[in-house]
Amino acid sequence: QVQLVESGGGLVQPGGSLRLSCTASGSIFSIYNMGWYRQAPGKQRELVAAITSRGSTNYADSVKGRFTISRDNAKNTVYLQMNILKPEDTAVYYCNAERLGMGHWGKGTLVTVSS
Repeated sequence: QVQLVESGGGLVQPGGSLRLSCTASGSIFSIYNMGWYRQAPGKQRELVAAITSRGSTNYADSVKGRFTISRDNAKNTVYLQMNILKPEDTAVYYCNAERLGMGHWGKGTLVTVSS
């Protein structure tokens, strides 16, 4: 079973950037499809970006052109580069690892976009 630990969250001003990292352990990272989700207060958790085990990516419309997901299988890590951040990007960001329909979650990292 894979364990996931997110890092890189924090407070940033509108228009700023952050890079989130999610490091996996306990299993073969490269075989998992990885995703970043977020949950804002009072809202449902939503998919932000995903990258398959083969490197194909997809993004929520709200972050296209601003966020980039990538993975480094040698470091067992998936990244989310977030640029041109907006107050509506404020949320807890969660990492997810999925394989054969089974998903595993990290505990999340808080991103706050505020002046």
